[in-house]
Amino acid sequence: MEKLDLTEAEWRDRLTPEQYHVLREAGTEPAFAGNYNDHHGDGIYKCAACDLPLFDSKAKYDSGSGWPSFTQPISDDAVDEERDTSHGMVRVESQCARCGGHLGHVFPDGPPPTGQRYCMNSLSLKFEER
Repeated sequence: MEKLDLTEAEWRDRLTPEQYHVLREAGTEPAFAGNYNDHHGDGIYKCAACDLPLFDSKAKYDSGSGWPSFTQPISDDAVDEERDTSHGMVRVESQCARCGGHLGHVFPDGPPPTGQRYCMNSLSLKFEER
């Protein structure tokens, strides 16, 4: 996949300040505050920064965490995972494979079939109806 590599000024022009904080500075939106936490549309969740399809709504579930949660990405090459040791914790960060934008974290406490919980920030996503 071809990577999207923009300057910080170009990212600031493309994103809202809130999106920039989450996607480019690995910020986190408050729990239960995002547009997609309680969203039930049928379609595809894409990266808000570069439009890469990331998650199918069929993999979305209510984790009770306050953030939109998915059991798996739309494809094996859509989401990159990196070890994250910030904030005194060891977690796995989820990033958009095309632009490197911070999406959220993945935890091993999700439901079948994968047992994974991709806990994403709504600000990192945009939804497209099927």
